[in-house]
Amino acid sequence: QVQLVESGGGLVQAGDSLRLSCAASGRTFNYYMAWFRQAPGKEREFVAAASYSVTSRYYADSVKGRFTISRDNAKNTVSLQMNSLKPEDTAVYSCAAGAIPGSIGVDRGYKYDYWGRGTQVTVSS
Repeated sequence: QVQLVESGGGLVQAGDSLRLSCAASGRTFNYYMAWFRQAPGKEREFVAAASYSVTSRYYADSVKGRFTISRDNAKNTVSLQMNSLKPEDTAVYSCAAGAIPGSIGVDRGYKYDYWGRGTQVTVSS
């Protein structure tokens, strides 16, 4: 069993930066860890994912070049550095973990077994 707790959300202005963190308790060895987000009235969407070794990282096109996912396996944490934030980045950001053989479907929420409750990010224009 893995429990995930996100932190670091808040209210910022467009162009600002924010760093989200997700602390995991339980075994995440060889698990992918990812960030998803859900804006009001919209479907949940993939943001970024990283393999256990962080040799593989994946990003949604909408955040490429602005967001960076990183992991600290010694601390069992995953972070999302978000730069050049836009109002359309406003959403609840959730951390997820799961074993994804062959890295197939890392951008699909159903591939992940464990989820955090989320942290709100609001970007004002």
